[in-house]
Amino acid sequence: MSEPHAESHDPDAPEFPPVITSEPLISVRAIVTGAVLGGALAMANIYTGLKIGWGFNMSITAALLAFGLWALLNAVGVTKRRFSLLENNLNQTGASAAASISSAGLVSAVPALTVLDGYQWTYLELATWILCCSSLGVFVAMLFRRQMLIKDRLVFANGIATAETLKEMYARGAEAMARVKALLIAAFAASAWKVTVTVAKVKALPFPGSLPLASDGAAAKAGVAAVSTGKVGFALDPGLLMVGGGMIIGVRVCTWMFIGAIIAWFGIGTYVIDQGWVPVGLAERTMALSVLGTTMFESESFHVMTGGSPGGWLLWPGVALLVTSSLASLIYVAPQFAMALGLGRVLPARVRERMAKERAAESGRDRRYEMPSRWLWLGVAVVTVVTLVAGHAFFGMHPLIGLAAVGLTGVLAIVALRVTGDTNVTPVGPMGKVTQLAFGAIDPGSVSTNLMAANITGGSASQAGDMMHDLKTGLLIGSAPVAQGVSQLVGVVAGSLVGAAVYLVLMEGIADKLMTQEWAAPAMVQWKAVAELFRDGFDKMPRGAFDAMLWAGVIGVVLTVLEKSLPKAWRKWAPSASAIGIAFIISAALSFSFFLGGLLGWALTRWVTGWYTRFGIVVAAGLIAGESITGMIETMVTVLVP
Repeated sequence: MSEPHAESHDPDAPEFPPVITSEPLISVRAIVTGAVLGGALAMANIYTGLKIGWGFNMSITAALLAFGLWALLNAVGVTKRRFSLLENNLNQTGASAAASISSAGLVSAVPALTVLDGYQWTYLELATWILCCSSLGVFVAMLFRRQMLIKDRLVFANGIATAETLKEMYARGAEAMARVKALLIAAFAASAWKVTVTVAKVKALPFPGSLPLASDGAAAKAGVAAVSTGKVGFALDPGLLMVGGGMIIGVRVCTWMFIGAIIAWFGIGTYVIDQGWVPVGLAERTMALSVLGTTMFESESFHVMTGGSPGGWLLWPGVALLVTSSLASLIYVAPQFAMALGLGRVLPARVRERMAKERAAESGRDRRYEMPSRWLWLGVAVVTVVTLVAGHAFFGMHPLIGLAAVGLTGVLAIVALRVTGDTNVTPVGPMGKVTQLAFGAIDPGSVSTNLMAANITGGSASQAGDMMHDLKTGLLIGSAPVAQGVSQLVGVVAGSLVGAAVYLVLMEGIADKLMTQEWAAPAMVQWKAVAELFRDGFDKMPRGAFDAMLWAGVIGVVLTVLEKSLPKAWRKWAPSASAIGIAFIISAALSFSFFLGGLLGWALTRWVTGWYTRFGIVVAAGLIAGESITGMIETMVTVLVP
């Protein structure tokens, strides 16, 4: 049965609206507004990233700030021209690009290199390097926009939420005002609940019961017969953000995410303990911490990343499942991939003819306003050259290694995009770990190569995911992709210039406080730990993890082939490899929250179909906006007020 809300891989979804041409496609004031707001929001993400390991998606925040700013300027008579819907989309596109600059390594690989190798960054070096990592992701996203958004119709839930927020802000009429009211009520409720949770210190509610361990396993020999369900992360999280995301993603993906969590944390996690691959005492303390956890300190983080807890051990098969399933799916779009790479001539004539008919059948409006592919490939070439030169000049990285890093970046960024489109989670850390694994084998003794090559992958994958969410927003409201591309590039320049300065100033005061309770820097600790692992040798890899990666890789390919081979009517029942893989990486509580959201959306479509058709996505967007904005404010108050 079809869902009235967005669902991944939905070829029957309605056509997207045409590009709005009644006003200029590119607005200078909108792009400048995005760059300025994005620079300010980048400061917040760098600060909070070094504190708690998390950043915030700033698309909706930037849209609301710009809307209020220009409304105020109109009210006081500074300008008479209204800040339009398309202008606000360009603003939030550039602002989110600038704000996400922290994920280009400023809270992970960059400080890890200083801690491990004593590397002292100059402003020019740092700004150049993070700009290279981020801009490469922009070009990758633009190259594969059509395939992932129009042909594959991946969800990109944050993009939908932003689009709904923007449309409701600018809507008129009784129906539009009703939807605005629903959006605001949901946002206010989520915000109020977030404040209540924080003030009352409401904790996640663990599931009751316990998991029995093998009577002859390592845990039993140490006197541990069972592990409580809550210890493996199964809990009812009080947050509403993931619930809203689940409503948008859809019940199929969310259900397989929860099933994946059961397989990973109930099944494989206890097996790992029984085999003695995880120290029993440490397992009891850290099982619930996934590799994305934000409360780990150096003494335990190394063990978490190298097999000291099931959360760290599960990283390896989870990444393998994500990578192989995503790469296998590319086989089915090999012709489009070849065309994107400019290799269309190698395709059989019948394939080229079929693709020509498909392009002719598609709406011509989209291609007319896309950034020309020759510009994109020129951009990739320029960024690649600058990256190779910078890597050699700054870190002594061999140009061939740098070239290999850029090549691997292109592949893994595509993987990250597909995972993000399906699950709304960009696996930046895991993608970086894949590169660390690869370059740990190529150049095992070099910490700088390991960290910085991986940083290229992580930074570009993050930026590509962010860009694709914004491109989805633009596609839903009628913005020109070329204008969004320009805004995104301006945004990463602004973010790089501001972010590098903020980072260096901040590190002047906290360098000796990193990895303390005050400045935990958990993302940096994880990257540092893995770099140490590969520097010291592959024999330090978690026991059993390599075999698990092989099995997970095979399963990822099989699940992808199964989904692609099933008749169209049966595909919605097929297991989602991306959802299962991401469940190995995030905590079980988050997977359960996504599942609740997907289940709630599914139930509402049956019980109150008319209401959900009108307000479902709007309410979900409000939940996401309300909690994310309030969470950002709460965190900033926490870290700024002594």
